[in-house]
Amino acid sequence: MDRRTVFNGRLLPAILLLPQLLLTLFFFYWPAGDAVWSSLISEDAFGQGWVFVGLDNFSELFADPLYLQSIVRTVFFCLAVSVLAMSIALGLAVFADRSIAGRGIYRTLLIWPYAIAPAMSAVLFLFVLNPRIGLLGRWLNHHGIAWDYTLNGTQAMLMVIAASAWKQVSYNFIFFLAGLQSIPRAVTEAARMDGAKGWHRFRTISFPLLAPTTFFLLVVNVVYAAFDTFGTIYALTQGGPGKDTETLVIKVFRDGVINQDIGSSSAQSVVLMAGVIAITAIQFRFMGRKTVS
Repeated sequence: MDRRTVFNGRLLPAILLLPQLLLTLFFFYWPAGDAVWSSLISEDAFGQGWVFVGLDNFSELFADPLYLQSIVRTVFFCLAVSVLAMSIALGLAVFADRSIAGRGIYRTLLIWPYAIAPAMSAVLFLFVLNPRIGLLGRWLNHHGIAWDYTLNGTQAMLMVIAASAWKQVSYNFIFFLAGLQSIPRAVTEAARMDGAKGWHRFRTISFPLLAPTTFFLLVVNVVYAAFDTFGTIYALTQGGPGKDTETLVIKVFRDGVINQDIGSSSAQSVVLMAGVIAITAIQFRFMGRKTVS
């Protein structure tokens, strides 16, 4: 039976929707519109005047090799964080879905890291991987392994990927666990009776049924890696050493807030927003269609 909420007039629905509409207007459309406008103008050094320059900020942006390198770096970072966070979360969800003693305690402990702020997750990794005060960092240097992410760009990138992925594992774990629990037990029992065991049963039965959840989390993780990792990266490396961990969101902050190049920074934010919207739309169109089929 289809149940629908019916309102006698239009005033009550409008009142109920008004808070969300105002939040969307003031915290998304207004800043986005202001960023688009700022990307089309050039302000003087003292902010006393501006000149409309059209698409000049964008043309200068894509002529900058450093910005093109940031794009490649960001794409790699987003893919690495998404794959790592989703893979670990899926493995933990599979084990937590089994009938084991203390299952509820394990699930609660695995969810807790999601409540930690990005900057705090960076601090935790500093205590572990810092070459001077970190437990693992000091151990590596003591045993002849040269570990110093403040000088080695590859190590710095690995560190920010690990910290960002760790922060997102809990979120993915919640959805993967819910997806596994929604799979009818009759299906898995039938596969078990037919001789499907372990990895083969998971690959042919469970994982295909998790396709909607996996698709949703892929979109969420890409957006998370592109935007919400600013606090983690900035607290760990501030985009360094050099520019080895400078993703697009870090470059937007550095050019706009530190270098005070508002036009270029706004153009970068518009490009970043358009890129994430395009990637999300492509994923929904093609991967969503594959999921439904």
